[in-house]
Amino acid sequence: MDVSNGATQPLAALLADGTGALAIIFPVAALAVVGLLIGGFVLGKRKKDAELPPPHPHEQPSKPEGRTHIDRSDPHSTGKFPEDGHSLSPYELNDHGNEPIPPDTDPPRS
Repeated sequence: MDVSNGATQPLAALLADGTGALAIIFPVAALAVVGLLIGGFVLGKRKKDAELPPPHPHEQPSKPEGRTHIDRSDPHSTGKFPEDGHSLSPYELNDHGNEPIPPDTDPPRS
């Protein structure tokens, strides 16, 4: 049976063969991937060039005069750490985090 339908062109004969189709598709796909990568780098370079330059040292914000962070204790934690400084293992935690919040110890109002 003749599957070429009278085609005598080398490209048609190459595509009719199973390995010939891959021989054309893979280089075309590779060129497409390379083109996309180059285009991505070009677009990234254009975007980088459009950004403002980093500020100079004299344009940096100044340090505040006083403290801006105040440490507060967490009412959920007991604040107890091991005396020798070792870290607690999971079996040594003894349901930390599952205990109820202790009531506030405000002085009674008079």
